[in-house]
Amino acid sequence: MRLSAPLLSLLVIATAAGAGGPAMAGLLGPGPGITGNDTGGIIPYDPAVNRIYRRLAADHCARWGRLAHITSVHRRYGEYIAFVCIDKPWVIH
Repeated sequence: MRLSAPLLSLLVIATAAGAGGPAMAGLLGPGPGITGNDTGGIIPYDPAVNRIYRRLAADHCARWGRLAHITSVHRRYGEYIAFVCIDKPWVIH
């Protein structure tokens, strides 16, 4: 059986999407820990996190030499604590 180029490429794409879809699902969206970058992030809410979320955000932003500012806290399971990373006032860019 001989496959044409368009059919072969469609088969390769469908196979890659089917095999890689479940494996890549963990990389799409928030994970179990802090999700963010140098501009801020989110922390999944948990009662155990209620006392330390400020420290978690500060440690995350400290990677880039920035300060953390909490923007919202939703105290329900499935919700998130959001924060932004801001520049230190004495830093000149």
